[in-house]
Formats: sequence, structure tokens, C-alpha cells
Amino acid sequence: MATKEKKGTTEPGPAWRAWGRALLGGAVMAVALGTGNALGEALVRALDLDGYPAQLLPAALVSALAVPVVLALRTGRPGSGRPLGLGTPASAAHGFVRGLAVTTACAALVLGGGTAAGWVRWSGPDPAALVSFLAGNALVAVLLEALPEETTLRGYAWASLRERFGGVLSALGTTLVFLLVPAASTVVQAGVAQAVGVEAPPMGLAPAGQDPIAYPVLLSVFGLTLIAARTAPGRAPLWAAIGTHVAFLSVNRVVFEGGRRDAGWSAHVSPVHAAILELGYLAATAAVFTGARLLASRGRASATGPRTAVSGPRVRAAAAWLRPVLASGPRATASGGRRIQPSAATTYSVGVWAGGGSGLVPPVRVLSRASAPRPGAVSRVRPGTAVRRNPGTRRR
Repeated sequence: MATKEKKGTTEPGPAWRAWGRALLGGAVMAVALGTGNALGEALVRALDLDGYPAQLLPAALVSALAVPVVLALRTGRPGSGRPLGLGTPASAAHGFVRGLAVTTACAALVLGGGTAAGWVRWSGPDPAALVSFLAGNALVAVLLEALPEETTLRGYAWASLRERFGGVLSALGTTLVFLLVPAASTVVQAGVAQAVGVEAPPMGLAPAGQDPIAYPVLLSVFGLTLIAARTAPGRAPLWAAIGTHVAFLSVNRVVFEGGRRDAGWSAHVSPVHAAILELGYLAATAAVFTGARLLASRGRASATGPRTAVSGPRVRAAAAWLRPVLASGPRATASGGRRIQPSAATTYSVGVWAGGGSGLVPPVRVLSRASAPRPGAVSRVRPGTAVRRNPGTRRR
């Protein structure tokens, strides 16, 4: 992998390569989504499936096509030990619940305010039907959308851009790729559907029935919210984005589509108020995750203390002042006639504290066996007395 140095940092490869990898992540998602939906419909017809299994089969195909491919693409790249922010299995559950809880709480707060303002009128809830719908919808949402989209986009595409660019540009670039996926998937689905002999939805920038202007705006805000969840502190940040994704789909399908989906609960909201409420609770969710990241960054900065107090010329001045004091080997200082040899750990820790890193640790000079002092030997040199040198020894 080609790298170049800029202002002391290593930047992997040229910019076009990072953008190419990001677009590749989006292409993997588009192909998996279009192919999985078309092949899933063909298999549903061939197996004569109906109801929930007919929804679950295409969703499973999309994840099976997208996730292994993008994990294979990431293998060997930096950070592949914990690929794409997926974390360990134990931390994955915690991250998923965190994303689910934050998004649901923000949605409840905003929708509660909309209800108090008279924007939302609720139907009578059916608890059994609601629980059944939420459980079944969660599994389909994870397999069809949340897991493959987050792995390919907020996982692979984000990581590819973030290795080369700053956080803002990486977030905007990942969201742009996210906007291209639905349209590209309809093209793929149309081609595969024609090959397997099933009907495909019309191609376009927005799904059928969605406003061509409102849909990209909502998708952009949603994508940036998922980036905020992805970059929030935690051991499995990608699972926080997956939990946020599932919560968003569940809330919208209950609140705004509950009657059509037999969710057991629904709300009556005007289209304008629905857009305001959706954008409102997405913005609140993004604010919570962003605030958590800023607080964590501030805590790390305060914990480092003096590391951030000096930089540039001050570091070099401190290093020049400390080198004679911290010198090891034959240049060690004397105190009370006894030679002092600071340990490598002590010397290195002071170097890190001063911001100079290992540059404060001077190179170790290897002495000849004859001239090397014995361990624990006491120096006989008095203060102010000249030291006689061996004529064959070069002055250090």
C-alpha cells in the first residue's frame, strides 16, 4: 500500500483509491440488495412460501450476499483484527442495545411533543399484535437493511474514507454513497428479475410511492445520524449504528405505517408534520451520539494532561534540555561518586510525557568488554578532576 507523509502523519494511498473503495462498498450493497430481492422473490414463488417466511428469505439473501464479501475485502487492511467496528460478540450486544435505546428514547420524546401539540392522534393499541410485529420486523430489518447497509457503508466505505480524509469529509462521502445505493439497486434488481422471470419495481432515485425530493433529504439526515452512532464511543460502534437503524425502521413502520402493516398500533399524522417529527427525532439522536463523542474526547484530552501543553519548538527545547539528564550508558550522570543508570522504562515515560516520544531516549552505545564498567562499580573520580583517556579511544 502506497503511503505518503504529510505534516508528520501517514496517509494511505491517493485520494482516488479511498473514493474507489468507498464506492466499491456501495456497489456491494446495491448488488446484494437488488439480487437478493429478485432472487428471493423467485425462490418464494418456487417454494410456494407466504407470510413471514416470504419476507425473511429475501432479507437473509441480502445479508448473505453483502456481509461476507465486504468482510473479505477488508481482510488484510488496517484494523482487520476487529473488522469495521463490529467488535467482539459480547460488546456487539451492548452496542446494539445502546443504539436501539438512544434512538427509541429520542423518538418517544419528539413524538410525545408532537402529540402534546396536537400533531399526532393515536389509535387504540393491541399489545400482543404490537409485540409480535416488532419482533418479526426487527429480524427482517436487521437482515434486509441494517446489517448489510451498515457493514458495507458505515463499515467499509466509512473506514476507507476515514483512513485518507478527515471526519467531516468521510461522513459526507459515506452519506453520498448511501444516497446512490437505492437507485443502483433498482437497476440491478431489474436486470436480475428479468433473468429469473419475476416482476421488478420501476427504476428511479426514490422507491415507488416516495416523494423524489423529500426522500433524499430524509435519507441524508438518516445517513448522518448513522455516522454519529457509528463514531460514538464504545467497543462495537458499528453495532450502535445497526441498533439505530433498526429502531428508526421500527418506529416509522409502527407510527406512520402501522395501520397498513397491521402493527397493532398506529398514528394519524399529516405529511408535513410527519416529516418534521422524523427529522426532529433523527436530529435529537445525532445530537446525543455527537455529544457523547465530544465528552469522551474532552475526557481523554484532560487525562493526557501535559502531553498537549507543549508542541513544536517547545518539544525540541525540552528534549535538548532533558537529553543530558536522561542519557544512558557511559554518559550517565554521577551523584555522590556513584554512576546512575536510569531504566529504559523511566526514560521512555518521561519522553512520552514531554511529548517528544522515544526521541528523548538517546541511542545506546556499546562499550568494549575491557572499558565497560562492572555492575555496581563505584567511580573514583573526584569532582573537578580531569579524566585520563585512552589515546586509542575516540572522544564521544
